[in-house]
Amino acid sequence: MDFHLVDAFTDQAFAGNPAGVVVLDRPADARWMQQVAAEMKHSETAFVVNSGEGAKSLRWFTPTDEVSLCGHATIAVTHVLGGHQVYDTLSGQLTCTKADGWIDMDFPADPPVETDENLSHILDAPVKFAGRTRENLFAVLDSVEAVQNAQPDLAALLDTWTGRLIITARGDDFVSRFFGPGVGVDEDPVTGSAHCSLAPYWAAQLGETTLVGQQISARGGTVRTEIRDDRVLLRGQAVTVASGELYV
Repeated sequence: MDFHLVDAFTDQAFAGNPAGVVVLDRPADARWMQQVAAEMKHSETAFVVNSGEGAKSLRWFTPTDEVSLCGHATIAVTHVLGGHQVYDTLSGQLTCTKADGWIDMDFPADPPVETDENLSHILDAPVKFAGRTRENLFAVLDSVEAVQNAQPDLAALLDTWTGRLIITARGDDFVSRFFGPGVGVDEDPVTGSAHCSLAPYWAAQLGETTLVGQQISARGGTVRTEIRDDRVLLRGQAVTVASGELYV
């Protein structure tokens, strides 16, 4: 089986978010895919069935769990396959296109719903807005510096609803970080799926449908976003770091 290591949401190697990509000619056993993802130790490893006509089956696994949506590993898969691709996923059909060095992904919007969530036991900074998306806690902080300097209590976060948290603040457009101990990822370098929530939130706040998100993790990455009704167009670049064969 072909295996690739791709850095996503960046145009430079060793930046952005690394993803494993395994190209299959037929569906694989979920337990085996989880074992491969645990071996690779990336935030996500993607498994795509590249055979037959029509939409391709695409699944994503962290080192500990299968997840329902992953942006950076989808960028990685499309970077490897090229052209126009339609994927069957746990989040429905996703359409992606690679052209001129950029990859566009059409994803479902997931705006946060405000709650009275008390996050003071997790975050040591004031929270201006607390909410929930389909699978994540969502917190708006008062500055870029507050997001940059945040040190969430990951043990406390693990004990919450899904153990996943997006934090964000206004930047040039907006900045963010993502923490997911609930799915075996303490901090994700660049999280495409989080921008399905970040983009609609900041579009409403700023009155703009096209925005650029900066995820300010240690590696960092850029996600261009555009609101289209109940969908979000996510745009990014990717770099192949290694390619080879998976023997088991």
